[in-house]
Amino acid sequence: MLVSYKWLKDYIEIDDLTPQEVAEKLTRSGVEVDIVHAMNQGVKNIVVGKVVDCEKHPEADKLNLCQVDIGEEELTQIVCGAANVGKGQYVVVAKVGARLPGGVKIKRAKLRGQTSEGMICSLQELGFEGKTVAKEYAEGIYNFPTELPPGTDAIPLLNLDDHVLELDLTPNRADCLSLLGVAYEVGAILGRDVKLPRFSVNEASEKADEYISVNVDAKTDSPYYGAIVIKDVKIEPSPLWLQSRLMAAGIRPHNNVVDVTNYVLLEYGQPLHSFDYDRLGSKEVLVRRAVAGEKITTLDDVERTLTTDYLAITNGSDPVALAGVMGGATSEVDNETTNILLEAAYFHGSTIRKASRELGLRSDASARFEKGVDPNRVREAGLRAAAMIAELAGGTVLSGVVEFDELDAKPNVVEISLEKINALLGTNIDANTVEGIMDKLQFPYEEENGVFTITAPTRRQDIVIEADVIEEVARLYGYDNIPTTLPNTATTPGGLTTIQVKKRKVRRFLENAGLHEAVSYSLTTAEKESFFTKESSNRVNVALPMSEERSALRTTLIPHLLDALSHNKNRSMQEVRLYEVGSVFQTDEETITKQPTETTFVSGAIMGLWHEHSWQGEKKPVDFFVAKGIVEGLLAQLNVLEKAEFVQTEVEGFHPGRTAKLKVSGTDVGVIGQVHPTVAKEWSLHETYVFELNFTKLVNIETEEIRYNAIPRFPAIDRDIALVVTESTQAGEVEKVIVEFGGPLLKNVALFDVYQGEHLDAGKKSLAFSLRYQDPEKTLTDEEVTKVHENVLKGLEEKLGATLRS
Repeated sequence: MLVSYKWLKDYIEIDDLTPQEVAEKLTRSGVEVDIVHAMNQGVKNIVVGKVVDCEKHPEADKLNLCQVDIGEEELTQIVCGAANVGKGQYVVVAKVGARLPGGVKIKRAKLRGQTSEGMICSLQELGFEGKTVAKEYAEGIYNFPTELPPGTDAIPLLNLDDHVLELDLTPNRADCLSLLGVAYEVGAILGRDVKLPRFSVNEASEKADEYISVNVDAKTDSPYYGAIVIKDVKIEPSPLWLQSRLMAAGIRPHNNVVDVTNYVLLEYGQPLHSFDYDRLGSKEVLVRRAVAGEKITTLDDVERTLTTDYLAITNGSDPVALAGVMGGATSEVDNETTNILLEAAYFHGSTIRKASRELGLRSDASARFEKGVDPNRVREAGLRAAAMIAELAGGTVLSGVVEFDELDAKPNVVEISLEKINALLGTNIDANTVEGIMDKLQFPYEEENGVFTITAPTRRQDIVIEADVIEEVARLYGYDNIPTTLPNTATTPGGLTTIQVKKRKVRRFLENAGLHEAVSYSLTTAEKESFFTKESSNRVNVALPMSEERSALRTTLIPHLLDALSHNKNRSMQEVRLYEVGSVFQTDEETITKQPTETTFVSGAIMGLWHEHSWQGEKKPVDFFVAKGIVEGLLAQLNVLEKAEFVQTEVEGFHPGRTAKLKVSGTDVGVIGQVHPTVAKEWSLHETYVFELNFTKLVNIETEEIRYNAIPRFPAIDRDIALVVTESTQAGEVEKVIVEFGGPLLKNVALFDVYQGEHLDAGKKSLAFSLRYQDPEKTLTDEEVTKVHENVLKGLEEKLGATLRS
């Protein structure tokens, strides 16, 4: 809901508050204001100009040479390219030195040899959205609908000195879908009275029931239907003030009749509809459920086939409108219309919602009927619109409202005790405070011995039960004034579970490592997953999938991450690093009779450059060891790195030489490696590395309590060794043996070089390790280190046949 600050001031005194202050008070009371839009987006120095003369530019067919009166001693020459510019028009002129949205400054210019002293503007150039500009001005400049003194400041005329509050309303606050509803809300917050619109309808002696009759078959769907007949109207553009208010509310102006119905819609929250009486086709309005298969062409020129679920407004036989959703094209008000049938009705919300949803026709009217309108304002809104049409379109309102009325317009009554209000809110407010709140809300009430009997006005359809009244008391008492207390129960304080803590650790680590979190669908296709698993017996298929691409529950996260990488690559994002913590689903049943097993996985996918330094020209592409380093860091966060082992293997969909399974305490918990080039090609990806870990298994592995040691006071001794081993020997196997024979003095082992080639026998390779020896209690001697070191070399030779490289 868009609320004009200047328009709101018609109904409540808020001159002492800025739009931002009003927004703050509304938000604090529970009616959230998303943002306050300034209508003026930097526009300065624009005035009204009268085009005194307009001729074709002598050197350009598409340009016009205009002599414009802008209230100065001499006429101003402006070159204008708009096709709709013409002599006698009153236009918006940006003078030399003016500012337009985006910081555009208007300067004196020469166009094809002719001087242009300013610019004649369109509304779009002044910052108005195209969808709110009248169709006749969708292209070209804007013409004021009435004569105005040249040189007049155009900013207030166009409402560019206004601010618009964008309300983010919850479904229960349908009352704030109107200016009056917002005014009541502001009035309750400030303790001020609301000024209701004042109007009178001058009815003719002719009676409306001589021109139209109203019958309702669908009485449950339409308990009230009122018809007002207005004769001899003249269709023309609305006054500028009306157009500008509609545009501020995001509604496109049409003509003086349609604009009035939209104006009252925003003012009262009551949808109205105007028919061309002469094109209605009869003197009867019949409201009924549609007949299956009958058709209607709506105002958007689309022919629609109706069902019995829809409510139709008919002329006794044929539909002329979809009740509460959209009018029909056959009875549309146009420039030739002279007689109006004005509809003010109450339609049941669920009926309108069903038609609107199924036909894809969501409108301002349907949104209000769906949420509920004030039954006591329906007739009043119709009369308000009739009075405005008579004033602005010169029409004559016939006597009486022809209506069908079985509408229950009784207000809701709620009884609640002061004790219950305080018990639920944890407050200690007295009866006088509650009475003051009810007075501000303008809710009639009676109080006896601490029990309030409250009558909720029909404009507040959301006040039905005790909790609704308590919410109103809390809002206006002030959420900030409600004390913070702990429940007086034997409950334990809340906190995160172990799994939640570990999930947060994983996310924090991966994000600090440079990966971004992805969130993907839990539904996928067997075809996508077939690149990584051929098993289908454990897949859970959806009985009624919403699409072929979402036909089964996923068993792996990798295809979704590859989808995201491909999406980024197609948009020239080459360095992408993503991870996801999500569930996969499996079952051991062919016919699903129970819930599938849900397992949490942590997966990642990275491609492109891992590191780039433009100044030094350093570039490091992603490789297996980058992915492995990320996984090792993740395992360290979970305190299971020391129990981890990477085993080279072959896995479906992975590069056979660059893939390893991850085991922790002997249990398979995941895989890491390069996506097979043929699989990567299916996603149009280059070299890509992924990992996928079974998080559920990882968090269930027993870990020792983390203990911290003091920083050693004694120095360490480093020894480097280069070992010649067979080509098939893995560095991890060598490291295990070194640790086994190194004893308690060996504190760290790190591989720093791998060599194959000249000076080595065929089938051999050299692995270079750095070993660090340290004793926390004393300084080691060379003899002590040499003894342990020789023991390590002996063990390597005995277990792996490793020899020192000469």
